[in-house]
Amino acid sequence: MAFLILTFDKDGHSHVRDAHRAAHYSHIQAHITKITAGGGLRDDDDRAFLGGCILFDAETREEAEAFADADPFTKAGLFSRVEIIRWGRHSYSIAA
Repeated sequence: MAFLILTFDKDGHSHVRDAHRAAHYSHIQAHITKITAGGGLRDDDDRAFLGGCILFDAETREEAEAFADADPFTKAGLFSRVEIIRWGRHSYSIAA
């Protein structure tokens, strides 16, 4: 099963993101086989990060929580909140 991990940066904390970016990317790389997709959430002008999202393949919610808790961004206090939501894949087709 998969979980969508949504993170939301605290206002005025871009310096925290900058300081811990390399460690965050190392954390991502260490778990890359569990990550289906991910990326930063940005403002409409593409000037600032608002947070991030990761689609994480895990057997349990606790595994997804442990991954999110171990993220250097989380440990550094970058986020105002983290949401973990179970995600299910659906196949859609467009009728003619």
